[in-house]
Amino acid sequence: QVQLVESGGGLVQAGGSLRLSCAASGSIFSINAMGWYRQAPGKQRELVAAITSGGSTNYADSVKGRFTISRDNAKNTVYLQMNSLKPEDTAVYYCNAELQVVAGSGDYWGQGTQVTVSS
Repeated sequence: QVQLVESGGGLVQAGGSLRLSCAASGSIFSINAMGWYRQAPGKQRELVAAITSGGSTNYADSVKGRFTISRDNAKNTVYLQMNSLKPEDTAVYYCNAELQVVAGSGDYWGQGTQVTVSS
């Protein structure tokens, strides 16, 4: 069974840092783009950052200069380093990956990890 497992969320004070990890496991042939989304209470899920298999990155304007996305293709893992955190970064963060698996290609999501930034 293919799954994405996230870790690294938690409670941090404003100005602090957290690092999220997301590991893909199962019968995976290849991984295309990987990314992080977030959803705050009462708001729609939004893209935070994405990275292609070749390493090209894309960021939401609200996190540029503060967050860094990276991936380790050998470990099927994507990371999100979050620095200078603000209370408005508080949300559930979800990992997303475009996977080539036995049944074909598809979009997969992690279960989400809570990030809470206190002021």
